[in-house]
Amino acid sequence: MIYLDSAATTLQKPACVASASAWAINHLASPGRGGHRPAMAAADRAFACRAAAARLFHVDDPERVAFTFNATHGLNIAIKTLARPGSRVVVSGYEHNAVTRPLHALKVDLRVARGPLFDQEATLDAFRRELDRGADLAVCTHVSNVFGFILPIGDIAALCRARGVPLIVDASQSAGCLPLDFQALGAAFIAMPGHKGLYGPQGTGILLCGIDPVPLLEGGTGSESKRQEMPDFLPDRLEAGTHNIAGLAGLLEGLRFVERRGAASIGIQESELICRMGEGLRAIPGAEVFLARDPSVQAGVLSFRLKGWDCEEAGEELGSRGIALRAGLHCAPLAHETAGTLETGTLRASVSVFSTRREIGRFLQTVRSMVR
Repeated sequence: MIYLDSAATTLQKPACVASASAWAINHLASPGRGGHRPAMAAADRAFACRAAAARLFHVDDPERVAFTFNATHGLNIAIKTLARPGSRVVVSGYEHNAVTRPLHALKVDLRVARGPLFDQEATLDAFRRELDRGADLAVCTHVSNVFGFILPIGDIAALCRARGVPLIVDASQSAGCLPLDFQALGAAFIAMPGHKGLYGPQGTGILLCGIDPVPLLEGGTGSESKRQEMPDFLPDRLEAGTHNIAGLAGLLEGLRFVERRGAASIGIQESELICRMGEGLRAIPGAEVFLARDPSVQAGVLSFRLKGWDCEEAGEELGSRGIALRAGLHCAPLAHETAGTLETGTLRASVSVFSTRREIGRFLQTVRSMVR
């Protein structure tokens, strides 16, 4: 099988990730739930994971790194800390349902800063216009999970800082693949999953907290057990219940792997593969390819459509031929609406550091054969 669905989950991971998780299951208890060796070792491993994330994303205090179940969990915490019914919230035209559904549930005044696909300047101008109309909050994805479009998050963050508008960043497709500096952005929150570009297990995530959050869950934390309110300090304030310590042990190794390789280096490798894939698809009759002219504005995700094929049916056919990718709307109807693909969806291929040129060649050969 050729795995090209890393935008959903990086199935291929460093061997040390699985080894660390397996070891943790039999050797680590729960952090903060005892003074015995397995509990203390678990606490050490959890702190090491926070510290690794703090180094990678330039967070000055590891305790401002909170563990979540996934990026959706983190985004819900962030959004429900800052948004209220009627709040004026500006989002990009490429947001995932993990952003738009919580905002819809809160009944905010949603304003979409739309810009043409792969046009960073137009997107930045759209944000400027919407922010100047007055905003209480901005939420922006760093990279579109449908098209791989890298939004100008640094410039958007600067616009928000200048206007005193808090910013939430969805780094689901950029964490581990692009440089991400928490201090430089000055964001209120940055949410990310552990199971994509950080090469950790499913069920792990990270929320970087620039401000004090409102807890989404209440319960035991192993600290201040007499009081009936959640602790007022991080990370305990957000981490009610038992930690996924086996997942965090694996995530720690994934973070260390990215740190050794370098996010920028990984991003360059993925971008080169996407360019190769996109150019190859363009040479196939009937293929419509959403490939940026400037490779610097597209990460390791590529959408395409095949003339005469329903995207879902084409995805199933490719799966039967040993190509694993995703078809449909990818939980991001707003992005498809912005790009004009809402009625059909797209086929989405996404790579990781473990993808190879040979695999891209075999993928292209399979698509050619299928189209013929």
